[in-house]
Formats: sequence, C-alpha cells, structure tokens
Amino acid sequence: MNFIDLFCGCGGFSRGFVEMGFKPLLAIELDENAANSYALNYNGTVFEKKLNDILEKDVYFKLEDFLVQDDIEEFKKSNNYENLNPVVINEDIREINSKYITNKIKDTSYSKIDVIIGGPPCEGYTGANPKRERSPFNRLYRDPVGRLVLDYIRIVGDISPEVFVMENVPGILNYETRENIEKEFSRAGYDELYFHVFDSENYGNPSFRKRVIILNIPLNLEKTDNVDVKTALSNIDRNALNNEKYPLPEKIAKSIHKIKIGGSAVKFKACGGVLDNYIRLSMEGNAETVMGKRRFIHPEEDRLLTVREQARLMSYPDTHIFAGGITAQYNQVGESVPPSLSLAIAKEVKKYFNK
Repeated sequence: MNFIDLFCGCGGFSRGFVEMGFKPLLAIELDENAANSYALNYNGTVFEKKLNDILEKDVYFKLEDFLVQDDIEEFKKSNNYENLNPVVINEDIREINSKYITNKIKDTSYSKIDVIIGGPPCEGYTGANPKRERSPFNRLYRDPVGRLVLDYIRIVGDISPEVFVMENVPGILNYETRENIEKEFSRAGYDELYFHVFDSENYGNPSFRKRVIILNIPLNLEKTDNVDVKTALSNIDRNALNNEKYPLPEKIAKSIHKIKIGGSAVKFKACGGVLDNYIRLSMEGNAETVMGKRRFIHPEEDRLLTVREQARLMSYPDTHIFAGGITAQYNQVGESVPPSLSLAIAKEVKKYFNK
C-alpha cells in the first residue's frame, strides 16, 4: 500500500503509516528545514520546482551531520530505511500541479497511490490565532492559509486515492465551514465524508492535543494507556539527538525559580483570549498542548525542555531527526501530528485495505 503526504512537515503523520507498512512515495512541504527532516527520516530525495519542472535540490543536511557511522547503519536497519525513498518536494503546494506528482511517481517502480494523508496549516481555523477571519466562509475561501484546505481537496480529487485522511483543529468544525468542505469534497468525487474528533492523549500521546480527522471511511480507533509527563521524560540519553540545552531569555531566566507547577512566565494573545507560554510542567498527568511557539520549563529543573524532551511529549521516538536551527526544531515538533495518533489511524486504514 502506497501513500503520499501533503503538508508533510517533519514526518509525524507519515510515521504511523510507515510503521504499519505503508510506503511513502511522495511528500510536499514548503518549509525547507521540515522538508529536510522528512527526507532524513525516510531516506527521501528533496526536489524543488524550476522552470515548470521538478528538479533535484541541493540540501544542506545529511545523516552524517547527526549520527556517527555505526549509528547510521543501525538507524537504517531499524527504520526499514533503504526501502522507502520518497520524493520530497520542497515547494508551495499552490504551485504544484497534480501532474507533477503523478509524473514524479511514474519515475519510480511504484505508480499507484492508495492513500493521501496530510494536515493543511491550521492558522486559518484555530482560536490560538488572534488574526483569524471572523467569517467561517472567509476562513476557507479568502484567507490565504485557510484556502490551503482547498489545495488538499484539489489534489485528492485529481488523484482519486481509495482513502484520504486530512488532519486539522476543532475550529474547522464550524457548521458553515464543515458544510462547504463537504461540498468541495463532493465536487472532487467523494460524497461520503466522516468527521472524527480525537483526543491524542487517549492514543499514547503524553500531551493534550484535540484533533479533527476528516476522511472518506469511518474510524474506530483503539485507545491505549495514558502516558504521563514523568514517563515521557524519563531515561533520555543525554547524547540523544536534538537534546542540546539552550538558555532561557534573560528576563525569564531571572524569575524562573518563582514559576510554580502549572504557572507560566509569559502570556500571548489568542483569538479567544490569552494563552500561556514558558509553562512549568507537572510530572503528573499530561502536558499542556505543544505548539510551535510554545516552550515548557522542566518540572524539577530551572531550564527549558530540550527539543528531544518536547518531542517526547509528542510521542516521537528518539530516533526521529529534526533539522535546522533551534527555533525550526521546536516549530517542527509543535506543528506536527503526534506519531502515536498517526499509528492508531494507520492501523484502522490498514484494516480497511485488508478486508
């Protein structure tokens, strides 16, 4: 079973499908660091659009930048690495015609796309965005970021996979937005649509993350044991990937010792009020929702969580590589689909194909 990942980010959504034996043929991501992360984790080759063609791109990051030779060999063995080889297009999806996708896949020995997954950016719909359009109609049809959902639907309609899976935030469930999404998918050839809301912590994710999954088959996900912060942060090798400690901003560093469990150093404006940042975590229960701009303070130490620790809160395995500078790494973690939720979804999609 083959799939492509639109708005692939660093590969969190793909990870569950890869673990369930699906083969990634192609992925599209605008952010260069995230596209490089995807390629590193799944043995991909990065391409870009040049003169109406999709050509291979010079990349800055290689496995050797993150792993020593012995670890590289182990990394490849444990991840079925050499059998993946997706095309990773580092480009704005609005510039990608579906023919580019099918033509690049025809260049490989695999041509059938069984599944399309993807999480269009949520900024147009989330209440965390203070600039979100007031009109639900405008969020989908006029907001430049919100309109990316239509590009997802466009490609799904052009390629006609047997199954598609789209992820977003609960804000997309506004009645008018939902009605228009149903209309657009119907135009693309999919009259039967299912809207599911899942709390990621019920599927092995150590942090709260409510997500909407829209697809053309029903899902009945099997819940797993809850993973608390203490378990998530335990036994991390200090030499683990992306585990470097970085200093706090000076103003926060001066008062960090005063921040109690559950407290925060900063608040920022959101559509529905304010959100906390630089939150002191508790070892008990689940962490607050991880976001690209959100940082956490260790429960027992006066320091930021490392990227690796934050990735643990999003159920990433320690072998997952995040490329780029520190801000880019945090953003990739916070803007992704938790791999544990992806795995639960992929299990159900695989059952559908095995009927």
